Amino acid sequence: MKMPRGQGMWPAFWMLGDDCGDVGWPDCGEIDVMENIGSEPGTVHGTLHGPGYSGSDGLGSSYSLPDGQDFADDFHVFAVDWLPEAITWSVDGQVYGTKTPADTGGDPWVFDTPFFLILNLAVGGDWPGDPDETPSSPQQLIVDYVRVSSES
Repeated sequence: MKMPRGQGMWPAFWMLGDDCGDVGWPDCGEIDVMENIGSEPGTVHGTLHGPGYSGSDGLGSSYSLPDGQDFADDFHVFAVDWLPEAITWSVDGQVYGTKTPADTGGDPWVFDTPFFLILNLAVGGDWPGDPDETPSSPQQLIVDYVRVSSES
């Protein structure tokens, strides 16, 4: 993926539990493979949201590119390795975070059911803020490929 550039841009690659329509969010679970906000052009965030750990209390980690690079400068590979006992995030093969059921503080681990994928580019919102004059139009999130594999 290659990110857009500028204040207010909010590209994301994420997943929601298939049962979201029945149990609602955050009880269905959310796995953010990658989120980026324009005010942090060299940083991405991987986060889990579930009952008791959602919104700004999500469980996650961040990764920043070295040497002041921006994610809009080149393509990068974002991955989640999702096992029953752990979810691990990586960028370009570099692992930067792992969460397990123990990290929920006793709240339910809801990552043992099917999920579906979402790739989107939002503009504005509480977290990235409103766009200013820095993002030239149009902006785009460029996706070269998506690969899903399973050991089962």
